[in-house]
Amino acid sequence: MPHAPADHPSLPAAKTGILLANLGTPDGTDYWSMRRYLNEFLSDQRVIDYPRWKWQPLLQLIILSKRPFSSGAAYRSIWNTERDESPLMTITRDQTEKLAAALHDEYGDQVMVDFCMRYGNPSTKSKIREMVDAGCRRILFFPLYPHYAGATSATANDQFFRALMNETWQPTARVVEPYFEHPRYIEALAQSVEAAYAKLDKKPDILVVSYHGMPKRYLMQGDPYHCQCQKNTRLLKERLGWDDTQITTTFQSVFGPEEWLKPYTVEEVARLTKEDGKKNIAVIAPAFSADCIETLEEINEEIRESFEEAGGEDFTYIPCLNDNDAHIDALKSIVQSNLAGWL
Repeated sequence: MPHAPADHPSLPAAKTGILLANLGTPDGTDYWSMRRYLNEFLSDQRVIDYPRWKWQPLLQLIILSKRPFSSGAAYRSIWNTERDESPLMTITRDQTEKLAAALHDEYGDQVMVDFCMRYGNPSTKSKIREMVDAGCRRILFFPLYPHYAGATSATANDQFFRALMNETWQPTARVVEPYFEHPRYIEALAQSVEAAYAKLDKKPDILVVSYHGMPKRYLMQGDPYHCQCQKNTRLLKERLGWDDTQITTTFQSVFGPEEWLKPYTVEEVARLTKEDGKKNIAVIAPAFSADCIETLEEINEEIRESFEEAGGEDFTYIPCLNDNDAHIDALKSIVQSNLAGWL
């Protein structure tokens, strides 16, 4: 600052921050790490919207006394023991590093790229603080959820804006909108299906497109998630040049007693083989930008088991887009569109 008085606090050169956000991960698979993570996650009223006076006693006294054991076992089955972290953490870091390299090729030191988690570490608040300290006068916040849902995109945005409330000099902020229909995202999805099918000796009878579930009540209240998932499947089908018999939409991860979006993946894969004779299926999960507990453990273990117990023979799980080049190219294109007028 050449014109600042001698006693003025020093300031770093101004830059633009791009902050990727994903759901989160426990710090470990032990009981207390799991309990801290699940408590933060299940106390979020965007996720569980029951009145706190009714929900918190049930959560604290019953659910959190038991669930950390079963969830810890599930995480241990997929844990990255080499880095001592969950696959979601490993993959999100890899995505961030690749995207940072691609953006630095374009913008150099004008940009700072990092990631945070809605629950657990690294926290949104800590990463906002780091970006502000580094001189980020503008921050593009990018929830890594292709589809909007109150329990994913909205709560990530809530946490982002709460973090900004702590800053004396708030950076200018933008939020990336859902990208489920972005042409490069659809292209990356289609390429992942084509690559997976090309490796198989026999083409699957049907592709099950499994999205994370939510209570049906949320749809009735105006959440667009269900409609965006259905459109995502349609756009993927059209890009692949398929008809309706080759692809279907389902929803996974049901929790609690009320009705969720249907059909449930775990039931539908069994029905497909029992009633429709689909003995060879593939499953893909476009709602997840990175493989995680819901894909590596739920789909590739629980849902696979449901299919095989019903008489299914060949089950292929198509991994999430993770850090593959087509996905990073799509993310870069989305970021650049959202940086218009800034750089």
